[in-house]
Amino acid sequence: MKIPKARKLPSGTWRIQLRLGGESININARTEKECVRLAQITKAEYLAGKRQAPSTPGPEQLPTLREAIDAYVETRVLSPATVRGYVKIRDLRFQSLMDLQLDELTPEVCQQTIKTELRSNSAKTIRNAWSFVSTVMRYYGLQPPKVSTPQVVPHDTPFLDAGEIQIFRRAVKENPYKIPIYLALHSLRRSEIMALRWEQVDLKHRRIRVVGAAVMDQHEQLVQKKENKNRASTRYVPILMDELYDALKEAQQPEGLVVNCNPNTIWANVRRICAQYGLPPVGTHGLRHSFASLAYHLGVPEQITMEIGGWSDNQTMRKIYTHVAQADVKRYEDKFATFFGQIDEENAHEIAHGK
Repeated sequence: MKIPKARKLPSGTWRIQLRLGGESININARTEKECVRLAQITKAEYLAGKRQAPSTPGPEQLPTLREAIDAYVETRVLSPATVRGYVKIRDLRFQSLMDLQLDELTPEVCQQTIKTELRSNSAKTIRNAWSFVSTVMRYYGLQPPKVSTPQVVPHDTPFLDAGEIQIFRRAVKENPYKIPIYLALHSLRRSEIMALRWEQVDLKHRRIRVVGAAVMDQHEQLVQKKENKNRASTRYVPILMDELYDALKEAQQPEGLVVNCNPNTIWANVRRICAQYGLPPVGTHGLRHSFASLAYHLGVPEQITMEIGGWSDNQTMRKIYTHVAQADVKRYEDKFATFFGQIDEENAHEIAHGK
């Protein structure tokens, strides 16, 4: 039975558009084979008279939430990482809603689904997923149902203080993934590490040209991007640690990617080292936080820290990335105590009487 060729959507699903008796029918499925099978069944039912095209135009039927998400992803210009996130929401969140038409998403149904999902997911996960569902509904000109979403309690990303960094850097020295780990400790983001090429490594001048990014798509494949996160992200980063310089020199190639492992492997090795040496459970991004904290500890001017780390403004760096280590707090407390301790009781008496 002849049917149109199935087309793969950016979301990863497949679609065949049938035209039966003037009616346009979209057939969607997760695999090409399943899409073809459903299209053949639909056309067969029509030819057998079991499916009748409407004799008079009726109101347009709204898509299901799943179909609406696919259409939204297909028609928008989105980064591979964003598509990956949206597809995960479609496949993992709110499954009881996905096959309902958009006009069937009542406040009662949605609120119950959110309540159920909170039993096995974090507040942040559910809040972000519902925000995306609301965006899709607005895309179709519909007002999202009024529901209560959980409050997200902000938490600080773990980081290493100055002393812990010294322990960590020695522990990393024999690790097979030391290059990407040291790069993270030099402020590079995960996406920047995965995009770094040997052509950007200047060992003679001990600096790295950070440009471009590599992110995971919905098929768990790395996709190279020419652009960084923002304009400030394209920058030169000095090679500050001899360990990184030595590792790069030993592994140096004329061209190609510097790092070829899965980004999750880097994260797992960082966490393993932290657990082994009793350090805070940082991940790859936690090492970037640690760089900012170390810069604060060493008294590096904010502008220099921003340039090396690729932060676009100091408010972002202060609010999100700069942590004040407890050792630094104690250092300043001791300065105050020393100052006030210099005035003994005799001096205090003289000051009180104007002498």
